[in-house]
Amino acid sequence: MDDPQNLETDVLIVGAGPVGLLAANALVEKSIDMYICDKLNAPVEELRASTFHPPTLDLLEPLGLTSAVLENGLKSPEWQIRFHETGDRVVFDLSVLKADTNHPYRVQCEQAHLAAAARAKLGRAGIEVNYGCQVEDIVDKGAFVETTLMNCGVRFRIRSRYLIGADGAQSIVRGHVTSTFPGHTYPETTILATTDFPFENHLEGLSNINYVWWEKGTFSLLKLPDLWRCSLYPDSEETLEEALEEAAIRRKLSRITPEAAACNINVIRPYRVHMKIADEFCRNRIVLAGDSAHLNSPSGGMGMNGGIHDALMLSDALELSLRANDETALPRYAAARRATALEDILQAADRNRSRMQEKEPGKRREIFNELKTITEQTETARSYLLKTSMIEGLRKSEAQFRETAKI
Repeated sequence: MDDPQNLETDVLIVGAGPVGLLAANALVEKSIDMYICDKLNAPVEELRASTFHPPTLDLLEPLGLTSAVLENGLKSPEWQIRFHETGDRVVFDLSVLKADTNHPYRVQCEQAHLAAAARAKLGRAGIEVNYGCQVEDIVDKGAFVETTLMNCGVRFRIRSRYLIGADGAQSIVRGHVTSTFPGHTYPETTILATTDFPFENHLEGLSNINYVWWEKGTFSLLKLPDLWRCSLYPDSEETLEEALEEAAIRRKLSRITPEAAACNINVIRPYRVHMKIADEFCRNRIVLAGDSAHLNSPSGGMGMNGGIHDALMLSDALELSLRANDETALPRYAAARRATALEDILQAADRNRSRMQEKEPGKRREIFNELKTITEQTETARSYLLKTSMIEGLRKSEAQFRETAKI
């Protein structure tokens, strides 16, 4: 049934994951009229991103959302890389960043908690998140963008001065900004398995965040308040289907510690990892943020954080565009965040993945010793953690955004 309606707003946000919701909250704080929608019929509750880096916690503070992450998460003042067989480990102490951030630690918290807090805050401002809205068409009319949406059989149009595509890896909006999304998909399939088994009681010196080499591969153990998030990989002789069987997961967990063989397994889910970035983040009045613009390996936990950094800088750019008629603001946002996504997120995540996929023992030990040397001096450790904690990349993009405004 067609029932055309026409709505008008300053900013239409397509996508109500953390990136879209944070953009919405930031725009509401600036008293900018917006409409947010998502193709899904309800919020995502399944386990997805779960690491919050220090600068993200800093950025969420003015929005009043850091407390939701802290209350539902697990403060992690250190992370480590270790050899499973020997327990040798190099530990990165985030307290060396205490002069650089209000939050010198990571927080392990399911993204759904942040999303719920962000939706609740919008609700208190009288803003509804509109679920079940499928984008049918987007037309840039020059002075505005006209987007046709379908919800429960009702077709309607929204005229917005700007359109944010925060609609994830399978973005519909992206096709209206750029025709290409170059990059590649890594060959391996990662298997997410969660359990309430207390690994910390069986592996000496375990941190909340652990990237681990074992004789024939790698795995990671990330602790959340009520469970461990285990990233596993199929053995060389297994098909993916075989690797996903519960018995195969138990076999892999029992290799970590034999006592885990009979543990509760809550979730088993495979996923592929990509390294892709859009050629452009912005075209006229349509702009991308988060996974719709860039995808990276989750090794290091940078994906959601980078998207949130996009969203909050984008809200500043939109304020300049709407309030000061600054026609350079969106291109400056796009240039600054694309450079950081490429140089400080995708490449760093790629290095993290490659390091843990290394299987040659001598090369592993060489990497380990290099990292150990870094942690032995406070200043070298700080320099390394400024990069891996996403502080340096965020600073670079903020400086580029401000500096190009002066040209």
